[in-house]
Amino acid sequence: MGLELRNVGRTFDGKAAVKNVSFKARQGEVIGLLGTSGCGKSTLLRALSGLDGAYEGDIFINGQPANGIGGTTGFIFQEPRLLPWKTVLDNVIFGLKGDRKAQRALGRKYLESVGLKGSEHLYPKQLSGGMAQRVAIARALVTSPRILLLDEPFSALDAFTKMQLQDLLLDIWEAHQTTIVLVTHDIDEATYLCDRVIVLRGQPGRVEEDLTIGEQRPRSRGSRALAQLKATILNSLDLTN
Repeated sequence: MGLELRNVGRTFDGKAAVKNVSFKARQGEVIGLLGTSGCGKSTLLRALSGLDGAYEGDIFINGQPANGIGGTTGFIFQEPRLLPWKTVLDNVIFGLKGDRKAQRALGRKYLESVGLKGSEHLYPKQLSGGMAQRVAIARALVTSPRILLLDEPFSALDAFTKMQLQDLLLDIWEAHQTTIVLVTHDIDEATYLCDRVIVLRGQPGRVEEDLTIGEQRPRSRGSRALAQLKATILNSLDLTN
């Protein structure tokens, strides 16, 4: 499922956060929204998700105007945001409707897909940070979203856990060919995961660069091509010194 932004902007209390942002994402494409703090990355993601409808411009999903929060879109936040009084399994299936037995079977399937088989009966306080974020990923996937939005989902994790979950995200993408929009301030993460990187800059944030990453997957984190692309991004953000 593809999406498109046309001249999208957002103003808060008379001050523009983002302005005239336009880009397209094809079905199954992984797009990174990259930039320094305050350039409006998360603001754009909230508009895309339907959580914030007070934007200017137009957003289209599969050629149709976006209309609020839809069942085709999943959202993974920076924090897992799990309900502490519910088990791992009940957190994953929270909000689903229909046969309870079928819901629980579906929840177990997605927990297994994120490497948490056997953890169904644990509570959030019993989980590590990486495990909690895996639960959040399973919760986002259980509705079979065609578009997956991620707002710096790995930024609070240690480096090794972050790399594991980045590879898990690529496994999910390969299995489902979901269209993904990833907000990040981590250049290495963006170049490793994404097909294209939209570099935002300024206040209000505007599109500075739209870079295609031509290197095939699986990618090497230390490849020369990704290092050159990182240098290009740093230069576009005036961060080379």
